[in-house]
Amino acid sequence: MSQEYAAFLKLYTQFLKLEKGLAVNSLESYQRDITRYIDFIEEHYPGLKPDGITPTHVENYIGELYETGFAPTSISRNISGIRGFHHFLMLEGFAQANPAENTDLPKTTRKLPEILNPEEVFLILEAIDETEKFHQRDKAIIETLYATGMRVTELINLQLDQIHSEIGFVRVIGKGSKERMIPIGKVALDSIQKFIKDERKLLLLYKKPTGNKIFLNARGTPISRVAIWNIVQKYASKAQIKKNIYPHIFRHSFATHLLEGGADLRSVQAMLGHSSINTTEIYTHVDRSLMHQVYKEFHPRK
Repeated sequence: MSQEYAAFLKLYTQFLKLEKGLAVNSLESYQRDITRYIDFIEEHYPGLKPDGITPTHVENYIGELYETGFAPTSISRNISGIRGFHHFLMLEGFAQANPAENTDLPKTTRKLPEILNPEEVFLILEAIDETEKFHQRDKAIIETLYATGMRVTELINLQLDQIHSEIGFVRVIGKGSKERMIPIGKVALDSIQKFIKDERKLLLLYKKPTGNKIFLNARGTPISRVAIWNIVQKYASKAQIKKNIYPHIFRHSFATHLLEGGADLRSVQAMLGHSSINTTEIYTHVDRSLMHQVYKEFHPRK
């Protein structure tokens, strides 16, 4: 593998670990899949840069996987990995388009995302020690993730003028620079305002460029994905939550809890910023699985 593609793969793997919270086994699977894909591209199309890869190149590779005898589940995982890899390169400015965006997945059973129940969310928040440095920031970050369902990238890029306290909304800039307005509760708003008034005010004394971003690190510069991941891990560990906890799990929990509470699918789709309602529908499956669990537990003739 060329040094250029190796560097891209390393960056993407770090992104999957820190923002998506993938377990070691999953990371290794994605690395193998992407490595196999890159080897194919470099062998069959020498010198082809990521920005030059087209849907035809991707389809040719998927065709080879079929011919080799890969199972539909493995091919789906490969397509998802390739699509995610190219989307990451596009977001980071290394490519202009995602050639795998419209590649069809084989029909397989979708894996339901793991979620936190409300009690587990509260336990994580209660694990934040008010005597610790930056406890206001850490609480505001977790409250905001759960209150809005925004992605980590959206959170770290959140700026002061995107908070509209007077109407209880936050303006989020999501994928493809698309803007959306998300309601935000008083608890999360109060946490943000406390952090801005106290801890952030002190961090500004470092006189570092912030671009008016809300969440800063201990050096007074904008906080990173790595720091968000570490914050979530820290308090989940203190709360003794045994699930695989990562920042994105608050987004899954946000959507599922809204639907469990009676929210309509279209509203949740708008809040999450999904371009297709099919993506949002997975949370209805989570809801149904929970209902089925309750049924089996309490119905006398299960």
